[in-house]
Amino acid sequence: MSIMDLDDLDLRQLDAFAAVMSAGSITGAARLLGRSQPATTRLIQDLETSLGYALFHRSGPRISPTEQGVLFHEEVERLLVSIRHIRERAQAIGRGDARPFEIAATPALSIGLVPDALAMLEPHLLPRLLHVQSLSAEHVVQSLLARAADFGVASLPIEHPGIDVHWVGEAPCVAAVPAGSPLAAQEMVRIADLAGQCIITMANPYRLRRRIDEALAQAGVVPERMIDTNASLAALAMARAGLGIAIVEPATACGLCPEGLVLRPLDVNIPFLFGTLSPTAKPLSATIVAFNDALQAVAARRLPGFRLHEPGRKDTLADAVYGATATATAPAAPAISKRGSAR
Repeated sequence: MSIMDLDDLDLRQLDAFAAVMSAGSITGAARLLGRSQPATTRLIQDLETSLGYALFHRSGPRISPTEQGVLFHEEVERLLVSIRHIRERAQAIGRGDARPFEIAATPALSIGLVPDALAMLEPHLLPRLLHVQSLSAEHVVQSLLARAADFGVASLPIEHPGIDVHWVGEAPCVAAVPAGSPLAAQEMVRIADLAGQCIITMANPYRLRRRIDEALAQAGVVPERMIDTNASLAALAMARAGLGIAIVEPATACGLCPEGLVLRPLDVNIPFLFGTLSPTAKPLSATIVAFNDALQAVAARRLPGFRLHEPGRKDTLADAVYGATATATAPAAPAISKRGSAR
């Protein structure tokens, strides 16, 4: 392997690499870039020479990314997005426009709350350039810490010394039931009714999935099958297709429920917790303040059972997010409770 000479890297090479990854072929990338195929091939070869490793496996006209190519693409994609934003900001400065507003939100919240909150803002508060990134909660935090985003909306847990939490909301999860299912005729879905059913839900074991698994275990419910996904909208689509009953957070379900599904409350409270975030010590603009208030108003109007937590009450929040911790002297009450019982 040759020694890397990264001083030779240029944006044309990175653009060519990103285009090949998107198109899946040199020919497709050349068409995307408006370049000739030999020129695009040469840019990729020069990039590999500078890096000192191959980005693609080659088998005749077919190519596929190497493991190093996949990893490198993650970095290049972030860089190219940043460069595009820098260009946009430079143009905005030249025109005297307001600074672009960068929002990072989890998919559920970018679908369920963000659009209506933005629609509530006065036109003069919206800059000409507005970027909404749909990211995992972990990547929302990373974007805020890197100052790549001005404001974040994400599910909990989120505890980081570089992040300010402005408010925390809670709303119970709901069951999304195909309209033709017998359960659709019920006003409420009992967790016991899900025994022997296919349950569709979230995959991340450190967030909502853990609370759903706890609820099923406490009720002694054994599903026939579990299907998990990283997006609530995908869970809803699979429930609509008749694959099972989806247990999802309420933001996506109440904000964009597909036709053919009905939403029903569960007889146990499976809390979905989320909050609004910004980098610590970064002043909030008038746009951010208004957007933060609008998000809370939309959540209160749209999400059944919505309530606010005080971000400063860390013990209460920890119990709600992680589940109450049992002690040697007395067991603490569980965070997941029957509807109507004390929490």
